[in-house]
Amino acid sequence: MRALTGDDVYVFPGARDRNRPMSENAILTAMRRMGIPKDQMCGHGFRATARTILRQELKIREDLIEHELGHQVLDPNGRAYNRATFLAERRLMMQVWADYLGRVNTI
Repeated sequence: MRALTGDDVYVFPGARDRNRPMSENAILTAMRRMGIPKDQMCGHGFRATARTILRQELKIREDLIEHELGHQVLDPNGRAYNRATFLAERRLMMQVWADYLGRVNTI
């Protein structure tokens, strides 16, 4: 993505401030311009779709998916003791996801 975004922090930066992510409203506006009605899909729906495919089709561990989505991940001792980030595994998961999207896109 660096070839497309340069050294920006975000792949999809905000229109007014490149140091902030694109807003949810910008995503919704883009979807509506593409003809996707609001009763069919919302921006957050992409996260739900990704989570479902990562778990169900690609058999990725739930805790890795939840970490990547920024969700709270509980362990038997609760959140207070769960400081793991699993960055190496999450990088691999995102490569598996990118490879999956590449395959789906060519079908």
